[in-house]
Amino acid sequence: MSITSRINKLFALAAIYSSEVFGDYTINMPVGVTEISHKIHQLHMTIFWICVVIGAIVFSVMFYAIIFHRKSIGHQAAQFHEHATIEIIWTIIPFLILIAMAIPATKTILEMDDIRDSDLTIKITGYMWRWHYEYVGTNVQFMSDLATPYEQVIDRAAKDEHYLREVNNPLVLPINKKVRFLMTANDVIHSWWVPELGVKKDAIPGFINETWARIQVPGTYRGQCAELCGARHGFMPIVVKALSEQDFDKWLAEQTAAKAQG
Repeated sequence: MSITSRINKLFALAAIYSSEVFGDYTINMPVGVTEISHKIHQLHMTIFWICVVIGAIVFSVMFYAIIFHRKSIGHQAAQFHEHATIEIIWTIIPFLILIAMAIPATKTILEMDDIRDSDLTIKITGYMWRWHYEYVGTNVQFMSDLATPYEQVIDRAAKDEHYLREVNNPLVLPINKKVRFLMTANDVIHSWWVPELGVKKDAIPGFINETWARIQVPGTYRGQCAELCGARHGFMPIVVKALSEQDFDKWLAEQTAAKAQG
């Protein structure tokens, strides 16, 4: 291979691993903007560090044994069988570790399912391939469809920042309010997933699943269907627009008036 070819390959690799290519790439899960998402992230990091400590201890012992108890330096392996003390120790320690993991995980899961005292209820219905939102107790409901132009999908136009992640009607929610979500589907199994909200729940035909979120920061948060639901599964984004309480009340009043006028 010539020097020129090698240089060209190096430039190509540099382009592939440039900061622009990995501009939105993250290793860890997002902290999110809800109480539940914060607790999920905290639980995730707790379990992660427990696993790191376990891995460090196990590999340290393993490498110590490989280096200082190898046959090449004349070390003779110990001969024992059915050592009761060792078997009790390596049974009790993993059990205690699992208990330490299970207690905070159980608390978080129970809190995720606690939909009591909600301020607003949204019924979410999955369709192939769009979402229907209904503000329970009002006459406001609408479909939310992919808004990415078809020319971008077939590569006849430049893709914008939110390619395949924009919708015509986002779900509008208030901040600092406990919003209860009722999930179902009209045809096949879908899954409503918005990472920043800490919400990922299956929408199953004939069933109602429940969860909740209390958004703390205004903004736009994006997600997508997380269940393989058919040919256009990848064209089923979710956009949540979080407004202040005053702006949400104004938006809801406008939508109610518009629906009343037909």
